[in-house]
Amino acid sequence: MIELLIVFLVLLAGSFIQGVSGFGFGLIAMSFLPLMFTVIESTLLVMSLSLFVAASIAFQIWKHVRWKSLVVLLSAAFFGRIGAFYVLSTYGELDIMRDFLGVFLLLIVVYLFYGAKRMQKINSTAIWIPILAGLLGGFVGGVFAIGGPFFVFFLMLAFADDKYAYSANLQITFFFTNLMTVTLHGVNGDYNVDFLLYFLVGIVTVLIGTKLGVSCLRRISQENMRRLAGAVVALAAINLIFLQ
Repeated sequence: MIELLIVFLVLLAGSFIQGVSGFGFGLIAMSFLPLMFTVIESTLLVMSLSLFVAASIAFQIWKHVRWKSLVVLLSAAFFGRIGAFYVLSTYGELDIMRDFLGVFLLLIVVYLFYGAKRMQKINSTAIWIPILAGLLGGFVGGVFAIGGPFFVFFLMLAFADDKYAYSANLQITFFFTNLMTVTLHGVNGDYNVDFLLYFLVGIVTVLIGTKLGVSCLRRISQENMRRLAGAVVALAAINLIFLQ
């Protein structure tokens, strides 16, 4: 019962933050769930629930989706997800994957605190940007469910003056990339009966969290939310690396 409560609180916090800032569900969830489950179990749960998180937010701001801007990004991300599928299926049960996850989380914290504003100066029309962001986001997201910052990097450049278009297109990216990962692992038989309970609890939780997050979109500064998420992720990353 205590474990379910912890999962509920973690998923609620992650989905709320994603509702406000456009991303963060995977970061928050993967900062704590691997403390209770293996990396592959945590990733598959987060990926499956991310479908509902992304769909819930995208549905509320659907009119802001810009499909043509996503073609290159999604195409590259799909290739990244294929590579991630083989890595996660082969090494997802190993404890050392927690250490790798912790390192990636710390790198993302550095980006959140120091790199986000500097990246805005890059020319968003260069074709290599969505290709690189898609490949890295697809691969890292497929292995650790934390590929969001790579997608955020490109979409914040592409929609710097429209936060609703940024958020809507980000959710569409999450939805299709996560759908691919969930389908691949489903066909591979990587899900089990125990997964169902946490999944059902998670669906209700993320729908509540995203609804609250989107309703607060105008009231909470994205900069403050980024800093709060960064601090939480940093503590969890240190825990994953040094205290396990």
